[in-house]
Amino acid sequence: MTDWTTPADLRARVLREWQRGRLLAASFGDAPLYPWRITLKGPGSATLTEQFDAARQWIRLLAEAEKTENGAGYRLEFQEINHRQLGRNRLPVAAWLDSEADALALIGKRREAARFRQLAETIIQAFPPLRDWIAKRPLRVLEYADDWPALLGVLGWVIAHPRPNVYLRQIDVPGVHSKFIERQRGLLAELLDLALPAAAIDPSASTGMAGFELRYGFRAKPAMIRFRLLDGALCGLTDLAVSADEFARLALPCSRVFMTENEINYLAFPRLPESLLIFGAGYGFDHLAVADWLLEREIYYWGDIDTHGYAILDQLRSHFPQARSLLMDRATLLAHRTLWGREDTPTQRDLSRLHPEEASLYDDLRRDRLAPALRLEQERIGFAWVENMLAQVCT
Repeated sequence: MTDWTTPADLRARVLREWQRGRLLAASFGDAPLYPWRITLKGPGSATLTEQFDAARQWIRLLAEAEKTENGAGYRLEFQEINHRQLGRNRLPVAAWLDSEADALALIGKRREAARFRQLAETIIQAFPPLRDWIAKRPLRVLEYADDWPALLGVLGWVIAHPRPNVYLRQIDVPGVHSKFIERQRGLLAELLDLALPAAAIDPSASTGMAGFELRYGFRAKPAMIRFRLLDGALCGLTDLAVSADEFARLALPCSRVFMTENEINYLAFPRLPESLLIFGAGYGFDHLAVADWLLEREIYYWGDIDTHGYAILDQLRSHFPQARSLLMDRATLLAHRTLWGREDTPTQRDLSRLHPEEASLYDDLRRDRLAPALRLEQERIGFAWVENMLAQVCT
C-alpha cells in the first residue's frame, strides 16, 4: 500500500497548491476551485484479494482524518464494487474539499489566509489598479506583510509627485527611510507600473531595480569615470574621478586612450606622451559613449585573455569601432604559459566585431583547443613585456 493515497499525501497536495498561490487566488473569484475533487490512488480489484486487510486499514486511516463537525478536513467519495470473491465493498475514490475553509483547515493556513484578505482589502482600497496583481501574486502580498504600510506610503508619494527629478533619499514619507526604498525597488517597480499613469513612466528604461530611477523620473547616482593623465598633470592632479557627464565635456588633449580592468595595472601603468588611462568598465560602456570626443582618439583596451575579455572588447567596439586590443594576443598568451589559469564560466556566444587574429584566438579559447577554460589574467603578464608592447604602440 506504499503508493496508495494517505491523509499526508492529501495535505501535501493541497499545500502545493497553496505554495503556487492557487488557494489565495481562488478567494478573488477569478479561478473557481471549490468544491475541489482530489482523486485517490488505492487498491484495485485485483489487489484486494491479496491485500484485503491492508485495504481496510487504509480506508480506516482516511476516514479518521475525514471532515469533522468543526469544518476541518475533507469528505470521502466512495464507489461500490462487486468483487467476485469478496462480494460487495465500498472503496474511497476521491476526497472532496467543499470550501476554502476546509482546504485551509487541512493545511493549517487559516491565519495566513485571513491576513492576506486583510492586506488585499487595504491595498485595493488605496490603489484599485493593483487588484489583478494581487490575484496573480498573492504570496508576494504575504511575503511583505509587515512592509505594506511603508510600501503604500511610497506609492502614494510617487503618484502625488510624478517624475519628481529628486534622489530616492529625498522621498519624504513618515517612518520610511531611503535604504528601505532602495531595497524594495524591484517590488515597487511592479506596483508603480500598474498604479502610475503611462505619462509618468519612461518605457525605454529597463524594468525592475536596474532602471528604477530613470523609469520613474528620479535622479540616479552619477556614473563615475576614473582616469589618469599619463602625460603631465591637470592642476597638479594625475589620478582623477569625475561624473560621466563631466567627463563627456572634458575633451582632454590626448591622442591615445588606454583602458584597463585591473586597479594595480592602472596604478602602475607607465607615463606615456599624449596619453590617457581609464580604469575599469567591464560590460558597461554606456557612460563612456556620451563622450563623443573619444571617437576621435586611438583607443586601446587591455583585458584578460579569456572568453569574457574578448566579449567585453566586442562590446566596446559597438560604441568605439576604432578600439584595438592590447596585450590580448596569442604571442602574449603563449609567452606566459606557466601562469595560465581557468575561467569560471566561459561564454560561447559568437562575437562579430573581433579582428581576424582575435577571432581565431577566441575560437581556440571557447573550444578549449589550448587548455580547458583557459584564462590569462592581465595582472599576471610580466611588466617588462607590458612596457615593451607599449613602446611599440607609442612609436
